[in-house]
Amino acid sequence: MTQITAKQLIDQAAEAGYALQKKKWRIVTAESCTGGGIAQTITAIPGSSSWCDGGFITYSNAMKHKVLGVSHHLLNEYGAVSESVVLAMAKGGIDCSDADICVSVSGIAGPGGGSESKPVGTVWMAWGLRNSSFYSQHFCFPGDREQVRQQSIYAALRGIEALCSGEKLCFNSDFNVS
Repeated sequence: MTQITAKQLIDQAAEAGYALQKKKWRIVTAESCTGGGIAQTITAIPGSSSWCDGGFITYSNAMKHKVLGVSHHLLNEYGAVSESVVLAMAKGGIDCSDADICVSVSGIAGPGGGSESKPVGTVWMAWGLRNSSFYSQHFCFPGDREQVRQQSIYAALRGIEALCSGEKLCFNSDFNVS
């Protein structure tokens, strides 16, 4: 599904917030292609200050390195849109905050920037828990730039809820938003 409404995003953010509150966890975001959209959606929920620590917008490779500590080696070897980089971003988000959980995202929202190996719509996400496990997921979202970004935000929020609830983090590119 390519079209996600603002209401669906807010509803999913509220569900993620409820799950975080039940765990007494705080979240931080480390965002690239979503440009702070995950944190913006989270903070649209009244009372989110009790479960949101903050967010990092690290759009450039230089910021990923300077702010989150992503190594030049990972960025050069695998590229910003890769599993290795989003896992490092999630670890950096945890290390640079007081949060218990971090979600990170890097992708190619388009309309340009894609390649044969990483077409427009390619998105990598990771979720990490302080002193615990890290999980990653690859997506290839259809649609235009805004649709790719909205689907990314929704998937990130859904992943937060799933991780808090002990569900297996497993999506496919046409996950159900209802």
